[in-house]
Amino acid sequence: MAASSVETEIKLAVANAGAVRRGLRRLGFELARREWERDIVLDTADSALRGNGCLLRLRRHGRRWMLTFKGPPSRDQRYKTRPEIETGVADGQRLLRILGELGYRPVFRYEKIRSTYRQGKARAMAGLDVTPIGTFLELEGPRPWIDRTARALGFGPRDYITRSYGVLYLEYCHKHGRQPSDMVFGS
Repeated sequence: MAASSVETEIKLAVANAGAVRRGLRRLGFELARREWERDIVLDTADSALRGNGCLLRLRRHGRRWMLTFKGPPSRDQRYKTRPEIETGVADGQRLLRILGELGYRPVFRYEKIRSTYRQGKARAMAGLDVTPIGTFLELEGPRPWIDRTARALGFGPRDYITRSYGVLYLEYCHKHGRQPSDMVFGS
């Protein structure tokens, strides 16, 4: 089933994951799932997608695969808002071969362990991501919900991060004098 929407999100750097988990429970969030996610970002040799602010990603989480296209983000400084189209994929490895034949190659791979939290029947989502470069809380939903939830967890607008994991990884490598490659565990 394909889904098309506009996503609005922020990330927050988390120093104490236990405190954030307790805060989420206090706010009525329940753990919906916890999975290891492996993402492959694809682009053409001339970086046509990246050059236009777009992203094509193939994600494996659990035994499932998901293909996602994200359009260019809006010029909003506080939130990351962009069109998103995603669909489930039966065979991610075969799709990767097809995309390769069409000129799309893996340009960045990254991993995270994501705990997804839901609050009642709200369509909004909180994702606590353990990554090789640190732990982040991603809040995705309407702007007022993001602000209210972030504030209730002790964060303010100056804590909001709208950069992608790819950009955060490059910043991390620069800060720590590392040669960038893929953001995967054990490297």
